[in-house]
Amino acid sequence: MIYLDHHATTPVDARVLEAMLPFFTEKFGNAASKQHRFGWEANDAVERARKQVAALIGAGSKDIVFTSGATEANNLAIKGAAAARRGDRNHMVTIATEHKAVLDPMARLEKDGWRVTVLPVHRDGTIDLDAMRDAVTERTALVSVMAANNEIGVLLPIKEAAAIAHAQGAWFHTDAVQIAGKAPFDVESLDVDMASLSAHKIYGPKGVGALYVRRPSTALRAGKGVSIAAEIDGGSHERGLRSGTLNVPGIVGFGCAADIARDEMASESTRVAALRDRLLEGLQSKTDGMRVNGTMALRLPGNLNVSFDGVDGESLLVSLDDVAVSSGAACTQSEPSHVLMALGLTKDQALPSLRFGIGRDTTLDEIDYAAAKVAHVVSQLRRMSTV
Repeated sequence: MIYLDHHATTPVDARVLEAMLPFFTEKFGNAASKQHRFGWEANDAVERARKQVAALIGAGSKDIVFTSGATEANNLAIKGAAAARRGDRNHMVTIATEHKAVLDPMARLEKDGWRVTVLPVHRDGTIDLDAMRDAVTERTALVSVMAANNEIGVLLPIKEAAAIAHAQGAWFHTDAVQIAGKAPFDVESLDVDMASLSAHKIYGPKGVGALYVRRPSTALRAGKGVSIAAEIDGGSHERGLRSGTLNVPGIVGFGCAADIARDEMASESTRVAALRDRLLEGLQSKTDGMRVNGTMALRLPGNLNVSFDGVDGESLLVSLDDVAVSSGAACTQSEPSHVLMALGLTKDQALPSLRFGIGRDTTLDEIDYAAAKVAHVVSQLRRMSTV
């Protein structure tokens, strides 16, 4: 079966697995154990991985807080900012095409009395910075805008959005899960305060992620740091922001995956972008009534999202029996994509859509086969619907 769903998850790289394996057996220590060699060894491995993850996004290693994944990182950033700033601010700003791991915590805050503004997007998935400028006020605690969309791959103007937030004294968070390791992303040059990351999107293990939190204590960053409140208490691990025994094997794998991604990103992004363009050309040449969702001008190199007219969405996915693709985010498969709906598509237009995620192991032959298979299935389903 051909796997073209790398935005949902990626296989663990063999080099990553090799780095992880010793930490399940002979190097099994608790990184918080300070009295013996097993703990020291585990702690050293965690700190090495912290530097590796930090280097991927241009951060300082002490600004990395390890979590169980990006969903926890997003919740920590959003709810932690709300708890820290509740006394003087009562407003949050985000956009309609965010992942549910951002939209749902925002909705929870709204139930708790916060005012939340969810800004619409243009039909091509880009955002209106003037509308954002109008929405952010001196009462805004946090602005959260993803760096790259997980469904349509659109890259968003993070530096400009962060500047809008900071002009009103708001903090800025970005869900950087899809962009990290796939396209240039540097927290310092973009001037972001917090960024969420996930290992399993860059050929690392599931169950481990990180939140970059810009510390307020560094002299160089005077006036620019953030002090969020912890969401999980119980031991003051990870700068007191995320208590709990560290997942040492997972963190080691995350660090190794980050190193590989940083080293290979330039060449790999060029390769997968070429495959993506070939896939698009193949689909366009073999079928009609197809629309590309999201702008192609600013897009992740391995992403393609398309919709087909006159096709039943469920039948389309079921018929692609040997090509693994999705119709949207992995956690919202039963409903039409809220991202595509935010672009102005109707339910009937959003359901027959395919998200292709091209990855490190994807070959030219697989791309050509997938294009032909999709075109054949679409044609077949259209014929059946007219019978």
